[in-house]
Amino acid sequence: MPSVNNTIQLITRAEAERQGTRGRPGRAQESCDDDLAKGPWEFDLAEALAGTPGYGPGASNADTAPVETPRQGQLPQEYKDASDDELTVRIMAAKAELGDRVVILGHFYQRDEVVKFADFLGDSFQLANAAKARDAAEAIVFCGVHFMAETADMLSGAHQSVILPNLAAGCSMADMADLPSVEACWAQLEELYGTEPDAAGRVPVIPVTYMNSSAALKAFCGEHGGIVCTSSNAATVLEWAYERGQRVLFFPDQHLGRNTAKAMGIPLEHMPLWNPRLPLGGNTPAVMDNAKVVLWQGFCSVHKRFTTAQIDQARADFPGVRVIVHPECPMEVVDAADESGSTDYILKAVQAAPDGTTFAIGTEINMVNRLAAQYPQHTIFCLDPVICPCSTMYRIHPGYLAWVLEGLVRGEVLNQITVPEATAVHARVALERMLAARPRSVQESAERQAAARDQRGTAGVREPAAAGAPGA
Repeated sequence: MPSVNNTIQLITRAEAERQGTRGRPGRAQESCDDDLAKGPWEFDLAEALAGTPGYGPGASNADTAPVETPRQGQLPQEYKDASDDELTVRIMAAKAELGDRVVILGHFYQRDEVVKFADFLGDSFQLANAAKARDAAEAIVFCGVHFMAETADMLSGAHQSVILPNLAAGCSMADMADLPSVEACWAQLEELYGTEPDAAGRVPVIPVTYMNSSAALKAFCGEHGGIVCTSSNAATVLEWAYERGQRVLFFPDQHLGRNTAKAMGIPLEHMPLWNPRLPLGGNTPAVMDNAKVVLWQGFCSVHKRFTTAQIDQARADFPGVRVIVHPECPMEVVDAADESGSTDYILKAVQAAPDGTTFAIGTEINMVNRLAAQYPQHTIFCLDPVICPCSTMYRIHPGYLAWVLEGLVRGEVLNQITVPEATAVHARVALERMLAARPRSVQESAERQAAARDQRGTAGVREPAAAGAPGA
């Protein structure tokens, strides 16, 4: 099976039909942006000439990047001109020379042409643990996005350098919540709720930030008794938070927060959406008085592409199909699916399925395409028939990886990510709490989701359970 990148190249050359390149079985594919076929360095240059940052082609192309978004300088021409085979030879030679002094971490959403060089592949929770555990390496090359590299820098040793091959690999969702906006929100919540704990010792609000956020927001949570979560442990984290607080401020992804809280039995009317541009987030004091989860108005541009219509089409095309989506998808999509879960949950579900299972998966296309290639005993396709990868994950290309690795061979650290210690010291508190909040097993998560589906439509407020929550 061709990689996503190769498929995009074929589509751009109008050869997809002739070559038989397929996504959903029996349907030729198209891409969401012809510019996906270009080298990422073309967008580095375009952004430099325009004087404004951007996310690049793909799912986040229409999102507005803040002016302070990091930009990538020009990649040396020799790496732009190198063929895929030449880059492979150069990367492997650099890895061999560096040996255990370097470790390459790769996220599931990276393109295949990068993933093949990773020493460890995983989701954000697993990669955070991997960064902390690779103490022997002098350099950690993080093939992911900026907030992941920041986390790796904060969890790794002082003797280690964390490198992001392309500084323009950011995250539009992470940029939807910034420290001044969250601090302004917090001040309004303190004015509304006060700061004194209730009779059970629970404070008025616990801040919870998704991993997809800046180091500054992780530090805010650490300073204010809060915690970081990932999509794999969000339920465990909310249980932890409700042991300590009466309500939660969840940022930046509204969908993960809403889907997780709903599965815990919290009614939608107790989940006001907070618009940082409006007083009280656009809510009345009465609405806020009843809040159990205050949801920040942020989202993932990859996962908002998935729709219930796509699920309906998959079920019509493949009766008995097993639909699994990521919890960053909108609520109606998660409700219409058979299951929802993190990237690791999706991987393990595919691995455990009986041969011949048909899966329609709602998450980033590079991972879905890789699963289809690795598990040919199943029929696996992406819910979205249009190829539209994560814009910022796609900014990492083998050319940048070769560049930073050969820099290390020369003794030069390129694109180092460093979080100031004044920020890191508080962020580590929230991150260590996250790492202690172990994700539920695939079986337990599936059983809870099935029980929640059976209880849909029931009325009344139900306090979240606090079973098995880890200590601070």
